[in-house]
Amino acid sequence: QILYLKPPWTLANLLKCYKKHWMAVFGYVVPRSLLSTIECLSKHLCADKPFDSSTVRILLQESKKLLHAFSTRSDYNGVLPQAYAEVTKLCETLGEVRAALVEQDLSEDIMVLSENAACEKMEATTPNLQSTEEKELHPSFHVAQENRHQEIWSVLEGVWNTMNLYSIELFQKLDPSAVTMAAKASFEEAFLGLQKLLAAVKDIHEGIGR
Repeated sequence: QILYLKPPWTLANLLKCYKKHWMAVFGYVVPRSLLSTIECLSKHLCADKPFDSSTVRILLQESKKLLHAFSTRSDYNGVLPQAYAEVTKLCETLGEVRAALVEQDLSEDIMVLSENAACEKMEATTPNLQSTEEKELHPSFHVAQENRHQEIWSVLEGVWNTMNLYSIELFQKLDPSAVTMAAKASFEEAFLGLQKLLAAVKDIHEGIGR
């Protein structure tokens, strides 16, 4: 009787309902600061405009934040973990595509650099040209490396959030009181644990090699 828009809802209707009832309803269930997430999703998903891969990545990350926040209340009959897993899979796929594009750009830069070096050797041009080309390559290389690190971090964060979500669901089934009492490990702690695991695997690999 009090709903701003009655079902069945489209995505645009749903986001409008979120914004309309945010302070009175949803703000008591999830952090109120997530209203910015709703506004971000509404701004891009309800507009009839194309957007680039960077915007898609932001929208997927914002969607994960919203789903994760609601997971602390309920798993909604298993629908929420499934939705979270699908969004995480999309994030990973987008990361792979972006990484492939970065590698392609790097390969093209290296190819261009090799061709320029060959031309310089044949034509015996001045060394100033070579130093200029190297300066042009360096920013591209650093940006590519930084993007690659961000993609790796994003994939690790997705894996950790998915594991954390299913862990919460499992503990809720076994003992609902355990979820509120147990302190959640941070993503940074999980990342340090992965580094230790990688070091141990490296030692084992070297031992097998010997």
